[in-house]
Amino acid sequence: MDELTPGGILETILYAEHLEATEWFYGQVLGLQVVSRQPGRQVFFRCGEQMLLIFNPKASVVPAPADARLPIPAHGALGPGHVCFRANGREIARWREHLEGQGVAIEADFEWPRGGRSIYFRDPAGNCLEFAEPRIWGL
Repeated sequence: MDELTPGGILETILYAEHLEATEWFYGQVLGLQVVSRQPGRQVFFRCGEQMLLIFNPKASVVPAPADARLPIPAHGALGPGHVCFRANGREIARWREHLEGQGVAIEADFEWPRGGRSIYFRDPAGNCLEFAEPRIWGL
């Protein structure tokens, strides 16, 4: 029998209580396209061939009612999460300039010992975000 492994990550989820500020940040500062929103509960963005889902943790921990159209189980997390966006070295330099121009503080900017650059910053909910070269993982 062939080994079965996932073909990639389809969606990543972060949590934020203040969805309006978070939607503005990801839409206006990072330029992601809003695909869906439900006020007070969630906002979903397209990011290349993947999805970035932002849930209000207070809403997503509540199980769906028995008569709900989609039987999605309750889920959630407390505290800040982390997402790393793929970018090449030239793009990272441009992102740093853009983010600083938007008033976003860069918390770290460095070269990894085995090669590849990363920059780290935060969204309005305190989630740790990163732009990094795929070669930090040998990709």
